[in-house]
Amino acid sequence: MRYLLILITCLSISTSFAQSRWTTEQANAWYKKQPWMTGCNYQPASAINQLEMFQAATFDPNQIDKELGWAQELGFNTMRVFLHHVAWTSDKEGFKKRLDNYLDISSKHNIKTILVFFDDCWNDKYAPGKQPEPKIGVHNSGWLRDPGTDIRNNPDSLKMLEAYVKDIITVHKDDKRVAMWDLYNEPGNNGYVDKSLNLLKRVFAWAKAVNPSQPLTAGVWNYGNNFENLNKFQLENSDVITYHHYGYIDRHQAKIAELKVYKRPLVCTEYMARRNGSLFQTILPMLKAENVGAINWGFVSGKTNTIYAWDTPMPGGKEPELWFHDIYKQDKTPFSENEVKTIKALNGKK
Repeated sequence: MRYLLILITCLSISTSFAQSRWTTEQANAWYKKQPWMTGCNYQPASAINQLEMFQAATFDPNQIDKELGWAQELGFNTMRVFLHHVAWTSDKEGFKKRLDNYLDISSKHNIKTILVFFDDCWNDKYAPGKQPEPKIGVHNSGWLRDPGTDIRNNPDSLKMLEAYVKDIITVHKDDKRVAMWDLYNEPGNNGYVDKSLNLLKRVFAWAKAVNPSQPLTAGVWNYGNNFENLNKFQLENSDVITYHHYGYIDRHQAKIAELKVYKRPLVCTEYMARRNGSLFQTILPMLKAENVGAINWGFVSGKTNTIYAWDTPMPGGKEPELWFHDIYKQDKTPFSENEVKTIKALNGKK
């Protein structure tokens, strides 16, 4: 009995340790060892969504290798990449091999990856197999929520989601190619608000149970009063504070000042929407001066159609004079040579 009590005590201590948040000292010590994080939310031009990026029939390592080579030339060192549980449930081992292949390619270009699990943005319905063609002139017409309304409150589905998250993190828990785990993108979007809080809490618990060597995070993005509960949980449970901001430099800087109260490293995991006044020429120098990681939305213009604004479809498909997101056309022509020079200069590239 005595030995059983000792074993139970040890297990309790181990579980407690696994579920603890990094201290501010741990988080800041980790951040000091990293280069200044700059890069993009990355989706190859050939893929309309997370499934098309990672399914066997459409996974395109040559395209990824080419585009990440361009990223390396800009001095980018961190990409944020979205996963989807359907890629795992429909072809578990194949998906894991392709994810490993992606990480090998990114590592070859000296790029680490922030991996994203859940997402409350865009389309609620999804299926494995052939993905839809882009809707002409429509921003992110094929992007997928994960897990979506149908299964998010289903107890059996939650067991599956837990197995998925734990499997992927367990495989890569000490993988130097993985920079961070971004557990839930924009929780509460599409009108879910606090309906996403349960899943948000669960995914943090699942990830902490695995206890990876990389930090856990979920970025705050909506600063309205009805998001207080979500924001509070995210800010109090993330090892490293991440956030989104697509506004002007003064508002963005004010948000950084607010978030510095938490005394943790800051990484902006979404910014740069030209029409909104969030520009490389203004925001990127400010983020570097503040020692805040800088991950913009979009890289090579392609099937996601993110050169078009969120709420301004162009049914004729004409290229907008002012791109909303993205840096390059598919032939590597930049939207703006000035932007490319700015990015290279701040990343220490000639």
